Amino acid sequence: MTDIEFLKYPIGRFQKPERISQAHLDGAATYIQNFPKYLNDTLASFSEIQLNTPYRIGGWTVKQLIHHIADSHMNALIRFKLALTEDNPSIKPYLEAEWAKLNDYTLPIAGSLSMIQAMHEKWAKILKLMNSEDFQKTYYHPEYQKNIPLAEVTLMYEWHSKHHLAHIQHLMLRENWK
Repeated sequence: MTDIEFLKYPIGRFQKPERISQAHLDGAATYIQNFPKYLNDTLASFSEIQLNTPYRIGGWTVKQLIHHIADSHMNALIRFKLALTEDNPSIKPYLEAEWAKLNDYTLPIAGSLSMIQAMHEKWAKILKLMNSEDFQKTYYHPEYQKNIPLAEVTLMYEWHSKHHLAHIQHLMLRENWK
């Protein structure tokens, strides 16, 4: 992995297991439940200057990253609920890089952290009560032109959470922030 690739994907790109086991899903549900705490603990001592620092050259600031996580996970939770209540619904893709340019991404992160906390609480509750048939339910992603099962989505968002947390933590290490 090149240095640039590592800065973009500090934990590597998402790799779907050949077979998604119940242990994978249980681990992902637990991580999704605990992610807000990991994020809050990591950001506890951040200053406004640190929040406005890009996590890599050409990347979003930490503040933008937090707002992105809230928006991304909000969309994921809605897609999840659609798939659980409808037959293979088509979801609406969005231009996340364009969303990051909107002025709400300059707001303090407290609102987005509260959203992440609330969404992950709801999402974890849903995940913990799902059965194997629920995890096989799908939504159709028009951008990728494929049906995506909720089991895969669950693992993708566990990865997404770890991926962005690693962006912040690696920035802290590179900058020697305590």
